Amino acid sequence: MDDHGVGTRLASEFGLSRQVANGYLQALVREGFIEAEGTTRARVYRIKTLAEAERRYAREGLQEDLVWRELIAPLVAELAANVRDIWHYASTEMINNAIDHSGAAEVQVGVRKNALYTEVLVADEGEGIFLKIQRALGLHDPREAILELAKGKLTTAPQQHSGEGIFFTSRVMDMFEIESHHLRFSHAPRVADLIAEQRVDTPGTRVRLRLDNDSPRLMNAVFDEFTDSEEYTFDKTVVPLRLAQHEGEKLVSRSQAKRVANRFERFKRVELDFTGVEEIGQAFADEMFRVFAAAHPGIRITPINTSPAVAQMIRRVVSAAGNPK
Repeated sequence: MDDHGVGTRLASEFGLSRQVANGYLQALVREGFIEAEGTTRARVYRIKTLAEAERRYAREGLQEDLVWRELIAPLVAELAANVRDIWHYASTEMINNAIDHSGAAEVQVGVRKNALYTEVLVADEGEGIFLKIQRALGLHDPREAILELAKGKLTTAPQQHSGEGIFFTSRVMDMFEIESHHLRFSHAPRVADLIAEQRVDTPGTRVRLRLDNDSPRLMNAVFDEFTDSEEYTFDKTVVPLRLAQHEGEKLVSRSQAKRVANRFERFKRVELDFTGVEEIGQAFADEMFRVFAAAHPGIRITPINTSPAVAQMIRRVVSAAGNPK
């Protein structure tokens, strides 16, 4: 709501008169949910922060549950139980990651709530998550680390972590964002995952979380979507292939397909999300849907959100696999 002309747009959106729309806005100002600056046409409305807290903690010896109880839990105490449960899980997972992986001297945690949503920030000035994953996996580019992170079941400390925390946290939030050095990765429901290059170098790692205060989402429902119903294991992933298209390049080669398929053997079900991918090359499709599929019959690979050109190429290689010449 940080914009001019809010009254006009509100009236247009809900079919109200300008006078009635302005009346609603003034009521929200009086009740303390929004704040206004300026007068008449120059007036700007902003959602008002109702509560906030921030603190820097020495990382050594820090316990994430203590941060939760001291800093975050009091600000979400009045929200519904399902929302509190999500915040408890997500915030402690991200704080624990900073404690165990960053190597930084301090961990910064902040929480801010307004009438619509709550946000949590977890930041450190360590090596940076993307560079650390790149180094640990021997990847060519830190952007490849973001693709691996999006798959799930990735950790640089397997004795301490399952690699599930970031994956599930990103899916229970209304907005999940990681900034590290010159890269930003964001995930939101019904919005395609995004890698963005930043001019500003963000030291270490900054994780931002946002959840609507009245969210109907349930933790168990999110876990169930990616879990085997009989074995109760995390066996499904959704891979956003647009993250593999570096600097606008197209997915055409077998090498690209092999990088995408890295660690697929840890899952039984893989959904390849082609949102934002308009076409793929024959070699990429053949490597993924014929060669890899034949070598790993226990893994079910399902393409989703395919353009007509992508769907046609997949049908072509699958048909060829079923009818060798």
